Amino acid sequence: MKWIVTITLIIAVLAYGQDVKQSSQTNRVSIPKMKFVQIPAGSFMMGSNDGDSDEKPVHRVTLSSFQMMTTEVTQSMWKDVMGSNPSYWKGDDLPVRRVSWNDCQEFIRELNQRDPVKGYRLPTEAEWEYACRAGTTTKYYSGNSESDLKGVAWYEGNSGDKTHPVGQKEPNVWGLYDMHGNAWEWCEDRWHYNYKGAPSDGSAWVSGSSPYRVFRGGAWHTSSRCRSTSRGMGNPDLGSSGFRLVCDD
Repeated sequence: MKWIVTITLIIAVLAYGQDVKQSSQTNRVSIPKMKFVQIPAGSFMMGSNDGDSDEKPVHRVTLSSFQMMTTEVTQSMWKDVMGSNPSYWKGDDLPVRRVSWNDCQEFIRELNQRDPVKGYRLPTEAEWEYACRAGTTTKYYSGNSESDLKGVAWYEGNSGDKTHPVGQKEPNVWGLYDMHGNAWEWCEDRWHYNYKGAPSDGSAWVSGSSPYRVFRGGAWHTSSRCRSTSRGMGNPDLGSSGFRLVCDD
């Protein structure tokens, strides 16, 4: 009789453990499907002598390798993590927009809790420009003229005054889409009105008293601001841009 009771207890314990395992798997929070590419280490001359005053002085930056998302964060990805969609134009494959810099930080914190190995973050401004250029020195990674922009970007000349699904235009040689146009992209850095004193190692420039943060890449409603070196600034509390993520090797 004791043997029967013991065997019954063992079966019950095993069944309970299996139920717990299945429950844990069922309740596990999902991770959005995001594709990253390796950005090689290297040096480049950041900024432009032909652009606005905030793009000067041109200075050499040397970066370690890192990984960057091939596209902007989409509305589907944002909804998977945040459960909402603040964008004006709705569509799962459209870039999420109208998110603030602080909103991005909340997204990143939540994502890193779900997937603590990767170390997701916003790109530094130097990382963003280095990745966008992908070894080029022209206005856009595709060339210098607006005709060169058409094939790689959604901008004022072809967007129909709206954003478009990510990844439809030609990527740069490192496999990055929509670095020009579609949606502005937040960077980690605090805004500075020029590059005097900027880090030379590609790290985020977060010192200073400016309340603003940097965004890059231009958007659907502009062309000149789509240049690789063009810079923008925004209130970190206001939802004005989109973004993409990077993570370290």
